[in-house]
Amino acid sequence: MNIVKVGNYEVGNGELILLAGPCVIEDRDRTLKIGKGIKEIAERLKINYVFKASFDKANRSSHESYRGPGLEEGLKILADIKEKLNVPIVTDIHETIQAEEVGKVADIIQIPAFLCRQTDLLEAAANTGKVVNVKKGQFLSPNDMKNVVEKLEYAGTNKIMLTERGASLGYNNLVVDMRSFPIMRSFNYPVIFDGTHSVQLPGGGGKTSAGQREFVKYLVRAAVAAGVDGLFLEVHDNPEEALSDGANMVYLDKLEELLTQVLEIHNAVKKFQ
Repeated sequence: MNIVKVGNYEVGNGELILLAGPCVIEDRDRTLKIGKGIKEIAERLKINYVFKASFDKANRSSHESYRGPGLEEGLKILADIKEKLNVPIVTDIHETIQAEEVGKVADIIQIPAFLCRQTDLLEAAANTGKVVNVKKGQFLSPNDMKNVVEKLEYAGTNKIMLTERGASLGYNNLVVDMRSFPIMRSFNYPVIFDGTHSVQLPGGGGKTSAGQREFVKYLVRAAVAAGVDGLFLEVHDNPEEALSDGANMVYLDKLEELLTQVLEIHNAVKKFQ
């Protein structure tokens, strides 16, 4: 397993890492408040924490949907949160032109699932020298991600993480194949489980995606039992008010209970690895 360094953390060394935060930057104060709350929980539980939020949700169901503050303002907010919380940052890019500027702030550059095979985007992310986290497309098998890994390696990086976020099962539904975790880990890079997008119902709300938040805990516990290296969770203090993906986000005040369960499972599973 290639150990990937993220800030002062190491991913793939047997300890869980948590990538968590709101889906999108709504405003500076609320985004910082959510990040601060997650950090406090992570410190109590002694789990390595990376703050996540998007500056632009470029792939939305409707032109009416909120996208975020955009690149310039979004990176200012992320840089401020990074400084105030003193934690690494992960955010996603959608165009090659964004990679260099995002790389000046983010410790992890994330490639969205629908863009996971875009060669130029992968190369641009790799060229920043930052860790690249690629979400497996809903349309790909876990074995197909080997080609993604090889593209990144060819571009000159071994700072790679792969994320499972479910596969399309018919219309407006996703399913998680637990076989994908050992398959993708066999490529010798850390694997993350996105427990909140995996319960999304894409387009299920007509002009928005719906979700089944009640199933997050079951999938997360199962993924940790299967031996993932980290979790990606979208978290909000009040998902009902969230401007994006509220239906599948975890309530901030429920996060500690979930992570406590997860760590017990993780510690048990480590004995078998």
